[in-house]
Amino acid sequence: MMTSLEHPGYPQDGLLRLEEKLLCRESQVSLLLSLFGEPHQYSYPSIFIYGHTTTGKTYVMQTVLAELELPHAFVSCVECFTSRMLFEHILNKLQSYVTSSEISQSLYISCDSFSDFVRLFKQLISHQDLKNQTFYIVLDKAEQLREMEANLLPGFLRLQEMTDANVTVIFLTEIVWEKLHPNMGCFEPLILYFPDYSKVELQKILSHDHPSEYSAEFYAAYINILLGVFYTVCRDLKELKHLAAINFAKFCEPVTKDEATESDTRKLWKNIEPHLKTAMQTVYLREISSSQWEKLQQEDREAGQLKGLSAYAHVELPYYSKFLLIAGYLASYNPARTDRRFFVKHHGKIKKTKFLKKHEKTNNHLLGPKPFPLDRLLAIFYSIVDSRIAPTANIFSQISSLVALQLLTLVGHDDQLDGPKYKCAVSLDFIRAVARTVSFDLIRYLYDFL
Repeated sequence: MMTSLEHPGYPQDGLLRLEEKLLCRESQVSLLLSLFGEPHQYSYPSIFIYGHTTTGKTYVMQTVLAELELPHAFVSCVECFTSRMLFEHILNKLQSYVTSSEISQSLYISCDSFSDFVRLFKQLISHQDLKNQTFYIVLDKAEQLREMEANLLPGFLRLQEMTDANVTVIFLTEIVWEKLHPNMGCFEPLILYFPDYSKVELQKILSHDHPSEYSAEFYAAYINILLGVFYTVCRDLKELKHLAAINFAKFCEPVTKDEATESDTRKLWKNIEPHLKTAMQTVYLREISSSQWEKLQQEDREAGQLKGLSAYAHVELPYYSKFLLIAGYLASYNPARTDRRFFVKHHGKIKKTKFLKKHEKTNNHLLGPKPFPLDRLLAIFYSIVDSRIAPTANIFSQISSLVALQLLTLVGHDDQLDGPKYKCAVSLDFIRAVARTVSFDLIRYLYDFL
């Protein structure tokens, strides 16, 4: 069988396995092999690979190095978050490739500085086992190097020159080179870009691993329907694989019950459409596991109806976080001038004409959420919460947690003089479900429902 990946320095069966595993990344793999050259040849000193998340950077590098059995050290800069951990991980991995009796394999190498790292690296790589092949150091999440010592990045870029050894350092990151390189200047790496997968490529990748009990055409039709629904809002390959896995059983339900054939696309689509709409509103959130999702679907089938949004029915937030989120929603969708009407107990007599909406063309829910300052959020929060609580650090940390969960959105910059402003990023259905869990009558406090 012929392969589109051809290189004289590597075995044909290894290249075939690469082509089978690395779908839609043939051009990038071919370019990498050209840069690597044959194992005994000197490769390019440093290669900078960037692209958005789930574009295959890490998977491609791990697969290429493993399938072609190239000596390498793969380091996550998130796990090895100090220079010492980084140096020791690389050196001990390098030591594992040296089978010489002069070095005890049980001896753990310690290293504190970059100069010691260069010295120890030169000692290890000079052994006969590594003399005639390139050693690859892969630094995943390389943007974390910006948080470490200033000499790390320039040092790794010139490692081949400093050690006079056949070593290539590969940086994997989601940011462009201009945001990573040091201000004082350094050796420029070779830059390689991994583009996002197109819809056709996602279709090919997702359809590749189809269940053995169903035909490839049937699973490809399912993936086509899935991408038709989710492609506009989600192009993350991992998330799409997760969605494909948890919804496939529902798609197959009419076939397993002998109510439809594999070619009856209309009936299959009608059966899965409400479930895909449900899943659409929980993309990326992963509030529940796949097993819990399947259990909910099983309960829906037993009840004969779809019970609703898994996320909205199972919101798990701390008690006061729920009130903070409700306060944020009210601040986003109620005009500030109405706060006295809703939240001040003895607000005095207010003319009804002040709240008539005859001359308003649209309501606030159609216009979308409006930004509000932190002090207004807290004022509404203390008004609606049942018990009297002090403005402690715990309350402020819960606001930060809501922002991290993307339930609230921070508007503007952190250094603005008039304090932070927020927007509420949840829908009316979501906040009503949250309000029900704390027995709060939300509609009573919304200006649009007066």
